[in-house]
Amino acid sequence: MGRSQLEKQKTHEKIVETASRRLREEGLEGVGVADLMKEAGLTVGGFYKHFASRDDLVAEAIQSAFDSWGRKLEADGIDPAKMTAADVADRYLSAYHRDNPGEGCPFAALTSDISRGDDKARGIATERLRLNFEALASKASGADAERRRKAVIAFAMMAGGVGLARISSDEALSAEILETVRDFVAAIDK
Repeated sequence: MGRSQLEKQKTHEKIVETASRRLREEGLEGVGVADLMKEAGLTVGGFYKHFASRDDLVAEAIQSAFDSWGRKLEADGIDPAKMTAADVADRYLSAYHRDNPGEGCPFAALTSDISRGDDKARGIATERLRLNFEALASKASGADAERRRKAVIAFAMMAGGVGLARISSDEALSAEILETVRDFVAAIDK
């Protein structure tokens, strides 16, 4: 790959990563192209060298946000397949995740936004739901149908739990939400 192509690829990745973080912090409607490009240190005119539309950027940013979990685990030397349900719950239902939406799960930050998004964004989210359910089901006990049921309930509780913990202005209540959901999810393998 030539130098200019490599630079273009790096710039593209920078825009996507910036958008991924900002979308999780501010929602899909909270981020404008001009602000995003300024934060990335680029001009608005350069946006269309990388994306056909804002919707294309949003779809890539959402995909990047979903992929960030795996990248974080890899950077920490953790194999997701070897994690227990308790390990997943401890990482997901943490004060750090609650307090840093720009680095966290898009489901906890953007569920209602994605539900109103275009087909591409919703398709990406739907595929990730399937993958998350499969991964959690592999950590649950019981017959296949029961494992799947536990996984769906556990993931819905995790995403909702982080969202509710973020809403609470009462630190004790916020911590209680995280701890209660964490205990429930950690027990799906029993």
